[in-house]
Amino acid sequence: MNEQEKLDAIFQSDLRYLMLVSYIVLGNNAVTNRFIERTYRMPVQAWSALFAIVMFPGIRAKEIRHLFPRPQNTLSRAVALLEDRDLIEQQASAADGREKRLFATATGKELLAEIRAVSVRRQEELFSPLNDQERETFFQLARKIAAGPGLLQTTTMETGQHTAKGNENEPS
Repeated sequence: MNEQEKLDAIFQSDLRYLMLVSYIVLGNNAVTNRFIERTYRMPVQAWSALFAIVMFPGIRAKEIRHLFPRPQNTLSRAVALLEDRDLIEQQASAADGREKRLFATATGKELLAEIRAVSVRRQEELFSPLNDQERETFFQLARKIAAGPGLLQTTTMETGQHTAKGNENEPS
């Protein structure tokens, strides 16, 4: 069985929807992240955080976690890297001095503009098999999934809900 036949078999399985989404996301990440890491020495969580900071000046780190779900320690390292490179700065909140607000520096804004330009071209490349109407349909359907409760929450995969094969009905 060749590689395409294997993919076709996976995309015809009972897990076809999850496997297809994973394949698209992981495939794009392999290309995009590799380029950004090699070109800018920056992991995906750092450039996505910079994107949020430029778009929403004064955003808090915990708000970035809502936009780009990542563990707190991963985001903390990304913010530290951006700050070490003088791409962002933290300022105490006027309402609560303990709270830090994040702002892009001019250098950070320039760098993100460069990354955005190549990312827009990558987006066009990735979605080139779809016409404008298909892209919009894909976008609307993906937004519906993103807005649904099942993306970041689960009752199906909670720890302790399932046991090893053959013991599914035994209480844990």
